[in-house]
Amino acid sequence: MKRTIRTSALTVGALIAALGLPAGTAHADTAAPRIDLRVLLVSDGGPATEAIAAELDAAGTPYTEIDLGRSDRPAIDAGFLADTVDGRPRAKFQAVVLPDDNPFAAGSAEMAALATYEQTYGIPQVDAYTYARPEAGLQYPAYGGYSGSLDGVQAEVTDAGKAGPFGYLDGAVPFEDNSPTVSESYAYLSTPAAGADFTPYVDAPIPGTSKRGSLVGEYRHDGRRELVVTFVYNQYQQQFRLLARGIVEWMTSGVHLGASRNYFAVHVDDVFAADDRWDTQLNCTPGDVDCTNGAGTPNPIRMTSADVDYATAWQKSHHFTLDMVFNGSGSVDQREDNNGVDQLADKLIADRDQFRWVNHTYTHAFLGCEQDTTVVPWRCVTGADGSTTWVSRTTISDEIANNRAWGVAAGLPLDGSELVTGEHSGLKVLPQQPDDNPDLAPALADNHVTWLASDNSRESGQRPVGAALTVPRYPMNIFYNAGHKAEQVDEYNWLYTSRAQGGSGTCEDNPATTTCLPAPLDTATGYSDHIVPLETRIALGHVLSNDPKPHFIHQSNLAEDRIGYPVLSGVLDGYDALFSDNTPVVNLRMKDIGTELQRRAAWQAALRAGQVTAYRVGGTVTIQAPSGVAATATLPSGTQLAGGAFGTAYAGEVSGWAPSSGSPLSLTLPASAAAPAAHATRPVRATGPAPGTRVPVGVERQVPFTADH
Repeated sequence: MKRTIRTSALTVGALIAALGLPAGTAHADTAAPRIDLRVLLVSDGGPATEAIAAELDAAGTPYTEIDLGRSDRPAIDAGFLADTVDGRPRAKFQAVVLPDDNPFAAGSAEMAALATYEQTYGIPQVDAYTYARPEAGLQYPAYGGYSGSLDGVQAEVTDAGKAGPFGYLDGAVPFEDNSPTVSESYAYLSTPAAGADFTPYVDAPIPGTSKRGSLVGEYRHDGRRELVVTFVYNQYQQQFRLLARGIVEWMTSGVHLGASRNYFAVHVDDVFAADDRWDTQLNCTPGDVDCTNGAGTPNPIRMTSADVDYATAWQKSHHFTLDMVFNGSGSVDQREDNNGVDQLADKLIADRDQFRWVNHTYTHAFLGCEQDTTVVPWRCVTGADGSTTWVSRTTISDEIANNRAWGVAAGLPLDGSELVTGEHSGLKVLPQQPDDNPDLAPALADNHVTWLASDNSRESGQRPVGAALTVPRYPMNIFYNAGHKAEQVDEYNWLYTSRAQGGSGTCEDNPATTTCLPAPLDTATGYSDHIVPLETRIALGHVLSNDPKPHFIHQSNLAEDRIGYPVLSGVLDGYDALFSDNTPVVNLRMKDIGTELQRRAAWQAALRAGQVTAYRVGGTVTIQAPSGVAATATLPSGTQLAGGAFGTAYAGEVSGWAPSSGSPLSLTLPASAAAPAAHATRPVRATGPAPGTRVPVGVERQVPFTADH
């Protein structure tokens, strides 16, 4: 016997009463309802709902989170979900995210209210991680399916997924397998239940069979739509990062506040200069501050003109531009020591338009406190009264201005608003220098610098330095003092192995360090077998997390063994294998990254303060933000703003920033973007040979993972 769920049997009048709408306002017969552009996220504290929350946070998509574990949480009822505004029915949320297909107790009034709400307004529901069962449109895994680890399995986007919310992917969705001793990806693989209207979007082979089981799919039933996800994940795992965009686009029908893109920029520091080399016997770097009393003989690493040819060819083959962060005195010194000859500078200047260029100060001097390098670690010089002795405003200003003048004379296409100081100096450095050099901000202002690089491993957030703003950069763990693979591995072993294994003991002294090695790497193979895959995975993780911050390496990494390229190629080649052509890596220069971070901070502050209003009525989206705060949105291609096209194309949609004067912005969606509507009730029962009792949701919900961020 066929049946429908209880709420599907309600009359139109009963639905109106349940939702608290005025009699006679059934919106099938009157104006379209208002759908607020906000997500309802119901969390059980598990990693899946928290991962979706992190995706929404990064994009700038507003949501209301209900923590099921809190006794003081609001009840999810008709009044919580909908009301009327100016006589028009309003749905307060455009999508619902639940921990599973039904996290409430049997007969829950809250689940009934959600079902009614979803039916009435055509609101989709995401089941963040649920057991495969007929109630979710799938057969129990015990009947020809699978439950267990998917570590190392390659899932695929189906044809329906490519034609739908996951069309930005080429097809492959590889599941991570980073540790042989840790289960990282638990999943249920199953086929649609008999009679269920279920469309798999991402699937994988069911072990021991010729069938494929769904991992992500859409289940339509009783006038509702659910995106059913049957594998557990956390916000850092690659498989989630690949699918996160599609999950959001599915549940918002491609109409939402916020935007997400995949960014990658690489700064190459110390160009024209030479970098000191690691000494494998002394376990320090002669010429730098970690070798005391002039120990060792400096043997610096410097690019050649052949390395420039290699760099330009590599850029062309990868459709990518490097940012050359330069010190002009490096060339001056080279010419002084070689009768006026500097083949590297001649080649770089001849090919200057192949790269972007950023001021790195003239001599790479340390611009914080005056350093006492007679001890390791170094310390700040202090005066008789104990006060810190600072590098002067004049010295800092000269370093900036002289390098800019040298670059202009060489014809380098510079933007004077950008600056990277040597070692990010001038900014606070813990533990020796807990404060910024007070002379730094005035010197930046003297030279009209508005974007100042900082080290993301020290300070991950953008902050002001006088009138300038920082641009945090990710340091790649490819060492500045290594030109050869063996040098890199030797230093890596020194840093990350125990004293008993010949290392520095850093890991023993700092248990929170995550890079520690159980045993030293082979100097012949350790770079390609361990370091390159690890650094590639970490950097690609940043790319996939909507993070525009640049990464940085050094010119030494493009010289000799050119050890930087395997990682950079690994990131870009790996990316190309995963994404469609309509979703390219976005490669911004430093000031544009800074602007993006600045806009995001202002937008997030406005969201937190409740100063943003956004909703959809039919084919019109209205957004109101505070004056001076640019609004960001992702909308279907062809969306119009003030008679012109909105945004720029990305991943099959358009997204971007719109300046706000404080008045409402009105955007017109293309005719092809039909307004969301409730689906006709389909009184179809999902049947199967399952036991009559409900299988508990949450089995294997918690998945251990190794953090490397």
